[in-house]
Amino acid sequence: MKVIDQHWEWVIQPPKDILQIMERCARTCYKSEEKITDGSAEKLIRNLIRKGHEAMIEFGVDPVVKITTNRGVTHEGVRHRPCSFAQESTRYVNYDNDNMEFIRPVWWNESTKTQQALWMEGMRNSELIYIDLMRNGWSAEKARDVLPNALKTEINIKANYREWRHIFGLRCSKAAHPQIRHIMKSILSDFYVKIPVVFDDIAERFFTVDEMEFLGHTRNEYING
Repeated sequence: MKVIDQHWEWVIQPPKDILQIMERCARTCYKSEEKITDGSAEKLIRNLIRKGHEAMIEFGVDPVVKITTNRGVTHEGVRHRPCSFAQESTRYVNYDNDNMEFIRPVWWNESTKTQQALWMEGMRNSELIYIDLMRNGWSAEKARDVLPNALKTEINIKANYREWRHIFGLRCSKAAHPQIRHIMKSILSDFYVKIPVVFDDIAERFFTVDEMEFLGHTRNEYING
C-alpha cells in the first residue's frame, strides 16, 4: 500500500498560436480577415469574452490533461458533458500484487494526526479484503466493490477552451470539494500561463494578488522563452 499526492500533466498542450487560430475563425464570421495584425488576436478574443461570445474560443486543438487523483474527484469530473474521458478501469486493473495506491487528502496537517491514522487503517483494511476476495476466486470487477473513493486513479480529460472555462469556474470555487479544487487550481495556473486572455478573468477570481503576480512573471518567461 502506498499513499501518494495527486498530480497532473499535459498530454496535449495548447499551441503558442492558439489566439491566432481563434481569431482567424472568429473573423470568418465578420469577413474581417484584413484586420489581422501582430497584436489583433489578443484584443479580439478579450473583447469576445467580455461580451460573452465564447463560441469562438472553442476552436483550435483541444488541450488534454492527465490527472492522477482519487476516484471521488473523478466521479465529479466526469459530470462535465462536453468532454472526452479515458480513465483507469477497476474492472480490468488487478490490484492483487500489493500495488494499491491511495491519494493523500489535501487537508492533512499536524492537527489531523488521529484522523490520519484512522484513514490509513481504513485504506489498509480495504486493500486486505480486496486481496482476500481475489484470492478466493472473485474477479477484479467483483472485488472492486470494497475499494474506497480514495483509491488512486488516472484520467485523461479532453475539452475545448470554452468548456475548460466552465470547469474551472465550478471546480476552483470555495464551494467545490477541497480535493478537486486543489488539482483544478493547479491546472488553471498553467492554462493561465500558456494561454493569454482566455483564462485571465477566471484566474483573477481564484488567485490572490501575490499569486497573480507570480503567475504573471511565469507567463512572461514562457512567452519570451
